[in-house]
Amino acid sequence: MIDTHCHIDLYPNPSKLILQTERDKIITILVTNLPSSFEIAYSHVKGFRYIRLALGLHPLFAHKYSVEKRLFEKFVDQTSYIGEVGLDFSAAGISTKEIQIESFKFVLRAIRNKPKFISIHSRKAESEVLDGLEEENRSPVVFHWYSGPLNLIDRALSLGHYFSINPAMINTKHGRRIIEKLPFDRVLTETDGPFVKMQKRTAYPKDVSLVENYLSEIWQMNKYDTSKNIKNNFYKLINPLKIIY
Repeated sequence: MIDTHCHIDLYPNPSKLILQTERDKIITILVTNLPSSFEIAYSHVKGFRYIRLALGLHPLFAHKYSVEKRLFEKFVDQTSYIGEVGLDFSAAGISTKEIQIESFKFVLRAIRNKPKFISIHSRKAESEVLDGLEEENRSPVVFHWYSGPLNLIDRALSLGHYFSINPAMINTKHGRRIIEKLPFDRVLTETDGPFVKMQKRTAYPKDVSLVENYLSEIWQMNKYDTSKNIKNNFYKLINPLKIIY
């Protein structure tokens, strides 16, 4: 199984979860919200086979952009994974819209011409994210927990982008409608733990199995082939990379 977006560092006991995920052989991208978080985690997870550490600059932390910018530049060549980055124009983030835009442009410039696996946050800013990606000719990226308009999905697909699906999406009408519009060769799995909750409990990397089961049903594909398809999609994205870590 593959969890392409999980905030392992934000769980109550990250070390325990890392060891369990490694034992379960779940490829898990540990996304970070800030470069300083990447710096802290790097030495702790570097030696693990299944944990992949991503360098992030989350839009809701854009107010720390000026302080964290130098660290992003310092670490950008130490990983092939970038996340979580993007824009958030929801009520939680709209007050920092201009700073976010500047921060996102900085990230795209910093990774220009660098092969990377990129996990994108786009809440209430889907069109602006697509504009920024298209302007930089950045493709493909992975839209994490996409919740935007259905009519923008075709544009994202035409530009070569992918979408990662988590357990919360399969439990909402809009989430299921999004999934139904996606071709099976552009779908990945994620949990976005610990933010995703299921029946009042926190999602863990092993819960990508719930997404695989759902996809197996709607694709009318057996579970083995569903898992294999998701794995193939993942490796299409990372095989062209020079995997640094």
